[in-house]
Amino acid sequence: MLDTIHYLVDNGTKWRAMPADFPPWDRVYVFFRRWREHGLIVEFHDRLRGKVREKAGRDPEPTAGVIDSQSVKADAVIGTDSRGFDGGKLINGRKRHAVVDTLGLLLGVMVTPADTGDRTAARVLLEHVTDVHHRLELVWADGGYTGSLIEHCLAMLALVLAIVKRSDDMRGFVILPKRWIVERFFAHLMRSRRLVRDFERRTASAEAMIYWSMTLLTTRRRARTRPASA
Repeated sequence: MLDTIHYLVDNGTKWRAMPADFPPWDRVYVFFRRWREHGLIVEFHDRLRGKVREKAGRDPEPTAGVIDSQSVKADAVIGTDSRGFDGGKLINGRKRHAVVDTLGLLLGVMVTPADTGDRTAARVLLEHVTDVHHRLELVWADGGYTGSLIEHCLAMLALVLAIVKRSDDMRGFVILPKRWIVERFFAHLMRSRRLVRDFERRTASAEAMIYWSMTLLTTRRRARTRPASA
């Protein structure tokens, strides 16, 4: 069952177009839906993330993270109630709001219509993330998260929201401190063909697919062996 869902996320195929080598698609979908509704997909991912952090010499629970968003086009099956138009990126679809740790591993994600403001979504997402990760005390963000959100995070969540701004004298592509971590995270998502466009009718399924994609990444990192020292 796990291999079947991994195949779907990695290769971007349809549920009904799964190869005959796998179990019947409708049986696999029943398991996927059950795991999604009971939070088992998130729990499975979070346990793997903790193991990867320990392998890297980190504490399983992070103290710092990075937040950002990504707008993606939505498939025609997605209704108008969960899609919108991002005027800045000129994308009609959905927006993925994510918080990652300093290793680029996912701490929390929320999928909204693309016209949802970053600060509006961040209030909800950061509250959820800090409820789960009690040691989190610092989150870096870009200039889109300025304003009253900074005071809200400090007063209500005991969380420092540090803004990493781009200097006015910068020209062309420049790697910004800390912000590159979450940008790399979104680049990892684009390697999963199911996530190149949003195909999920429900935002809960869209979030589950993101967790599955990161489960693939954390599994590879967990299984990776360090080269023996000379």
